[in-house]
Amino acid sequence: MADHRRKTIITCAVTGAVHTPSMSPALPITPEEIISSGQEAYEAGASVLHLHARDPRTGQPTPDPDVFMEFLPALRAETDAVINLTTGGSVQMTLEERMAAPMRAKPELCSLNLGSMNFVFSQMANSAHEWKHEWEKPFLLASDDTIFKNTYRDIERILRELGEAHGTRFEFECYDVGHLYTLAHFAELGLAKPPFFVQMIFGIKGGIGAHPSHLTHMMDTAQRLLGDDHVASVFAAGRHQIPFATTCAANGGNVRVGLEDSLYIGYHELASSNAQQVAKIRGIVEGLGNEVATPDEAREMLALKGADRVDF
Repeated sequence: MADHRRKTIITCAVTGAVHTPSMSPALPITPEEIISSGQEAYEAGASVLHLHARDPRTGQPTPDPDVFMEFLPALRAETDAVINLTTGGSVQMTLEERMAAPMRAKPELCSLNLGSMNFVFSQMANSAHEWKHEWEKPFLLASDDTIFKNTYRDIERILRELGEAHGTRFEFECYDVGHLYTLAHFAELGLAKPPFFVQMIFGIKGGIGAHPSHLTHMMDTAQRLLGDDHVASVFAAGRHQIPFATTCAANGGNVRVGLEDSLYIGYHELASSNAQQVAKIRGIVEGLGNEVATPDEAREMLALKGADRVDF
């Protein structure tokens, strides 16, 4: 891992495609809410904003590029943050749907899940007693019988059609050790190019568990496979969010927080905003003696093409 110990990239995952509107009043749904929440997270210290879109009427995850375009230009105009669009979308979306918005927007950065996997969050159906929308509970319950699909052919297509064709780089999302080997495979082919922004993810049912020894193993494996050509970052689901981010930052890595990954700021305490989570981890990062990377420093660390070369 390259020595960026003194500069820590904070990514904020603003809304995601797992949590539903009934779970938290703070979850951004409409384009206006996503703009406001993203701007506040940026002002709190996030240099990267990771973005999904939702149907503004129901809060249901949507791949519709027109909805993305209702908030992307404003976030670019009102912040200097690196805009990172999902290619993971939702477990119920096809690859074509998941690629539609990134192919139109041609952002500096996109997430890229490095494998097909069970992605289970049906247990969340028990987390709310009254549902605002009919789709919410069936959506959650269906996840234990749904596969998130990203085959090697799918990954190659995203790398070629979005990366090679438009200069977009990737936040390589690794939900288990095997995903690091998949990244090494595409690096050997020359389709994935350094520096590799490796997002290690813990605590998703179907992926690697949120145990500290797994974090050490993932970081050691990434170093062995990718050497100094990678930039490590970590996020963990739910209550593991801040402890795992803290451990990664203490070991010279980068961090991701946000309401996509956890709705909480403390034990049984809902977060009031994305900015509250960003401010908390920023205080921890700076308390460790590290400096929070600015958006331009993040661009340099990740070799991004620049905000002037996007299509929004």
